[in-house]
This record gives sequence, C-alpha cells and structure tokens, in this order.
Amino acid sequence: MNLPVFDLHCDTALALMGKDMNDAGSLASNQGHIDLHRAAALPGYCQCFACFTTPIMEETDHISPVVVFERELATVQRELDKNRKRMQLVYSPEEIEENLEKGMMSAVLTIEGTAGFGYDPELLGDLYQIGFRISTLGWNESNPLTGSHLTGEGLSDRGRAYVKAAQELGILVDVSHISDQGFWDIMKITDAPVIASHSNSRAVFGASRNLTDDMFKAVVETGGVAGLNQCRDFIGENPDLDTVCDHVLHFLELDPSGKHIALGGDLDGIETMAEGFEGIQSYPVLAQRLLERGVSEPMLMDIYWNNAMGVMKRAVCNHQK
Repeated sequence: MNLPVFDLHCDTALALMGKDMNDAGSLASNQGHIDLHRAAALPGYCQCFACFTTPIMEETDHISPVVVFERELATVQRELDKNRKRMQLVYSPEEIEENLEKGMMSAVLTIEGTAGFGYDPELLGDLYQIGFRISTLGWNESNPLTGSHLTGEGLSDRGRAYVKAAQELGILVDVSHISDQGFWDIMKITDAPVIASHSNSRAVFGASRNLTDDMFKAVVETGGVAGLNQCRDFIGENPDLDTVCDHVLHFLELDPSGKHIALGGDLDGIETMAEGFEGIQSYPVLAQRLLERGVSEPMLMDIYWNNAMGVMKRAVCNHQK
C-alpha cells in the first residue's frame, strides 16, 4: 500500500558525511537507508533531517560538535541545491502541502542534541530563521539543559528557558532521548504540542528510549505525536514487521482516534532494523502489514502523513498567539 510519507527523524545528514565527517555523499543515490531515487516511488515525501551533535564527538572523534553541526547543515543545503528540482527546504506546513500537490518532495531541518550551538536558547531565533522546526534538548548524555534516558537528571533552569524559547518561536520540542524526569519537567511547563519524534512503546518493549503509557497519554494531551522508530533495539527481540505493528496497535489502544501516531524512522542513524524493513522503500510494505492487522486506510493516511502535518500546524498556531 503506497502512501505519502512524512518522517519526523533521520540521521542522513551525518551519514552522508561518512566516518571522517567530511565526505560528500549523495542524497540522490546512496547505499544508506534514504535517497531520493527510492523516495521518488512514494506518492509524496517530507523528511525531517536532523543535525545531530553530542559532546562525545570531541572525546571519540576529536572534532568539535560545533564544527559537525555546521558541516551537517552545509551538507543538507548542498544536497538540496543539487536536487532542487526534486526536493525543497520548507519553512511552513503550507509549503509542504504545496509541494505535495505539485509532486515536489519537502525537507525540514531539525536539531538532535544541542551541543552544536553551545546549548544556548538565545541562538534559537537565528536557527529558526535558517529553517529549524523541531529540537530535542539532548542525546544520550547529560548536558546543561537536561539529563538523558541513560543518566536520569531532570531539566535545569536553562533547560526550562530552552523549552519556553523554542515554543515561543514555533519550534516543536522533541522528548526523544530525554530522561523520564526531564520528560515530566517539560510536561509541567509546556504550553504547546510536544512530540517524541522517534520513540516507540515501552509497554511493548521495555527500552528506556521508548514511551511509557502515561508518557504517551501526556504527549496526546498536548496535541503532540509519537514517531514510530525502526531501530531494532527499540522494537523487540528478533523483531519483524508484526512486532513493529504491535507498537502502533498498542498506541491505538491508548488513543483510538489514531491522531497522535506518526513516523520517525531514525533511518541512517541505526544499524539494524526489524526483519522486512530495509529503508525508505519499505514504508509501503509496513503500511500493507498494518492494513492486514486491522488499521483502516484513513487511519494509515493519518499515521503516514496527516498527523505530522497537524502537529506542525498546531506549533505554528501556538507561535502566532
């Protein structure tokens, strides 16, 4: 079943840079999980491209996360320029809809990890002008904003300021990778939709990167979404497409409307996926399996496209208040 795909998270920018973070890989065609050649088979495509940084880069790769952030942004901009007849950087939900109508693919810039700009909420205005529309507060380490799912600390005062600054601009706050305490600290202060761009159900598989039922319900209450992650480590033991479907079906038990589930594959940022899922070209196969498991076609269209569009529109509306 071939549906348009709106994917809230990938690490393709970093993957195109190669192991030395200085390659010039091609978005048009490559051996990774995402390229435009394969995406062209979809009836519509919007991809959120993360610029990922962590202070660990300095320790392991001896390169500043600020440099990596700049290179990732330059990589996305270069590849979009080279492929401008097929994909365009977008700044609003309306541009995504216009591109869908005219057969153009859309790219959205996102932030995964805030080390690349010094964890500074005052820089978010400039980043918004460049085109960034989604931001986590960190990755798998503690930082000046928050702890992670591996370290456990909650939000700092600076972290609270970051959340408020992002939401005032219309940047969606993304709770993937955050600690449980940090998650609930955000829920206490949020006045806009909150998303988990690439997180599954912890009730289905108990990885700390996944959302508990109460967390998912809290995301729903904000008007946010959870993006289905294709990483094997967050799906289950020896997972296949049915295991992936189990996460969707559990979320649907908690939210029968199906309005708060989206896609966030984590593609090009993971090594292993469920059996039967190989990359962007596998989304139609997953849709067919979900259909066979009882998810209706209109609900699949919501999961694959409408729900991500909806949360971006709600973020804009919050910004315009």
